[in-house]
Amino acid sequence: MQFLLDWPVPLSFLTVSLITTSLALAGLYLVRKRYSAEVLKENHEVAAIIFNAFGLFYGVMVAFVVFVTWSGYDDATKNLQMEANQVADIFHSAEAFPDPTSKTMKQALMDYVTSVCDDELKRMAQGDIALDSGRALPGRMKMFYQMDEKSIANRELYAETLKRLNDLAQYRRLRIFAGNDTVPWAVWFVLLVGGVFAVSYTCFFGMKNIKAQYLLTTTLTVMITLILFLIYVLDHPFAGTSKVSADPLKEVMAIMQKE
Repeated sequence: MQFLLDWPVPLSFLTVSLITTSLALAGLYLVRKRYSAEVLKENHEVAAIIFNAFGLFYGVMVAFVVFVTWSGYDDATKNLQMEANQVADIFHSAEAFPDPTSKTMKQALMDYVTSVCDDELKRMAQGDIALDSGRALPGRMKMFYQMDEKSIANRELYAETLKRLNDLAQYRRLRIFAGNDTVPWAVWFVLLVGGVFAVSYTCFFGMKNIKAQYLLTTTLTVMITLILFLIYVLDHPFAGTSKVSADPLKEVMAIMQKE
């Protein structure tokens, strides 16, 4: 299903909804063809109680998963913003260092942002990224650690810059961790099976107006489908058209190039 993430949001949601709704209506058609409305009405009282209890439990679980995935998506956005903020702070702090250290640090930061935007984020969208895949930041950190502290007049600034460099590495790690799927397959299994059960229940209620039952089944199927697909989108924060924006890093790059 990951290719759907690259489609425009309305088109991907519409495609998934059409597929699931078609299956649900086909199931309803087969049930009503075999059983009349009068036969189905005999089980309304018991079926309604079971359906209400099931709907309560399933609704709570879906709401919890949506909250978890949305929180993860929001954290991924904030971590990337903080990563860009640390780059900007270190870049401005480099002004106080003597040349050629200052120029080397600035160029290293520009190379790092370019590497993230042009390589790491694209590979994260494909699920092909690991902590040790990027060489730009570790190389810059090693260079900074090997600097002669005594040659720097403002040692407080050096210590603060070193802290920000460590924070930059931390936010990079958090960004990469956020790119991994957060919803286990066991949870997906329960969500999908529960969705099938929820839609299947609507097929065993006998309404005299079959068009109204088709309409109710369609709305329930579409709603469950949209929510489940939303969870799938939020579970891939760096993939597809709804991915976390890289604009903070691009804006920092534009500032650095200008200065």
